[in-house]
Amino acid sequence: MNEAIARMLNRYECQSVEDYVRALREIMQEIALLGLWRSKFFEKAAFYGGTALRILYGMDRFSEDLYFSLLKPMNDFDLSRYSGAVERELQSFGFEAKMTTREKKDESPVQSAFLKANTLKHLLTIRANGKNAWPIPRGQILKIKIEVDTDPPPGFSTENKFILQPIPFSVRTLVLPDLFAGKMHAVLCRRWKSRVKGRDWYDLIWYAANHPRLHLSHLEQRMIQSGHLKQGELMAPEKFFALTTEAIDKLDVNQARKEVEPFVKNLDALEVWSGEFFQDVVGRIVVV
Repeated sequence: MNEAIARMLNRYECQSVEDYVRALREIMQEIALLGLWRSKFFEKAAFYGGTALRILYGMDRFSEDLYFSLLKPMNDFDLSRYSGAVERELQSFGFEAKMTTREKKDESPVQSAFLKANTLKHLLTIRANGKNAWPIPRGQILKIKIEVDTDPPPGFSTENKFILQPIPFSVRTLVLPDLFAGKMHAVLCRRWKSRVKGRDWYDLIWYAANHPRLHLSHLEQRMIQSGHLKQGELMAPEKFFALTTEAIDKLDVNQARKEVEPFVKNLDALEVWSGEFFQDVVGRIVVV
């Protein structure tokens, strides 16, 4: 096994197949970020979303995909230009992975790609006991979705954060009050089929506990762009808290808890979830 990968794996206390799959996913995510950095991707884009919180700020839930926002709208942006750099980086650390760009079928400003790797093959590299040590199907593929918003709403700021493994490099990301605004946009406006995305509510708790400042005008711009506010309509603090109260009143807490359980190690942290609990959490947000 590559020495750098072995060091990265030592951060995890892997005991089950699921633990190793999660560790592999996160290691691949970090190496993909390294490849993007080498290819100057962060001169045009910033990292955001749950995986940014996990990798850059140590949030204690697992996250599957990589989300980015261009720094300004760019109609001719082509995500596939970066696929070779990401693949070469992964290959240099011993991962046989392919990045394929998904063809757009509508006018969405989001470009998507998938990193795919043979999970079983890499698990066997990590644990050389033989194939019988892994009760997972042959050919199981690990997928990481990569999405880039090519038409970002205005009014956000960015900063550089540093990652030290597998080698030191930097990643441009939205500042925390703007990251929080993006998360609250998901909480208030996301329509995830007929289900509740409990991960959004888990992240809301993390923000309120660790970084409670929320950039309200950026949330306003996001909601105008998505059609949840009219052009020129202001998001006053009173309106924000009224909308969050309404969202909590409509929340199916049990469904939210069930959705997030696979991504959390300490399930005891979900026991306290209730409408009353979330009202208290929202009351701790500091709008700026």
